[in-house]
Amino acid sequence: MSSISHLTTAAWPVFAQGLLLSFGLIVAIGAQNAFVLRQGLRREHVGSVVLFCAAADALLITAGVFGMAQALADRPQLAQALALAGAVFLAWYGWKAWLRLRQAGHLHAGQASDGLPRGAAVAQAAAFTLLNPHVYLDTVLLMGSIGAQQPGALQGWFVAGASAASMVWFILLGFGARWLAPCFSRPRAWQVLDGLIGMTMWLLSALLVRHAWVAF
Repeated sequence: MSSISHLTTAAWPVFAQGLLLSFGLIVAIGAQNAFVLRQGLRREHVGSVVLFCAAADALLITAGVFGMAQALADRPQLAQALALAGAVFLAWYGWKAWLRLRQAGHLHAGQASDGLPRGAAVAQAAAFTLLNPHVYLDTVLLMGSIGAQQPGALQGWFVAGASAASMVWFILLGFGARWLAPCFSRPRAWQVLDGLIGMTMWLLSALLVRHAWVAF
């Protein structure tokens, strides 16, 4: 009984470490966060997108902690291919965002007549998540290597803490965006958001190309 109590006591610091590390890595402006924010503002399939992003993070973190990090580190060609594929996808999405700037239509946060089907929204969330090499660097390599240093009995707690942070962040980002809906009832606000998203996508695309060129 005392051993179980001792294990539980030791588990909370490990859980907190995973929680804080995950928050520190995930709370940043990026393609995935920008997409979740926009889906939240449009109120389109928010639950599905949030669930996918959080589940994908949890799976990648689990894979990293339990031995995937070394396998990916030994395959530089795979990392380069992911970087280039991600750069192409981000450049395409940035171009689509800039095209929306030219549209004269009035778009409201609750309007979904011109929105994405659920499958397409989840597919785009998958692309933003899985075609971004930084996701693998953060979750599989960095968090995986740190989590793998924990005692075997506590590694699951590290994964749980990191996954909880991811879930909480995406819930706040997706569903909290609805509070901004009145502001984004004006077409100008959507144009500003799409302009920022477009610039963010192109910047990230250029950085990925540079990373692939310099590293390999």
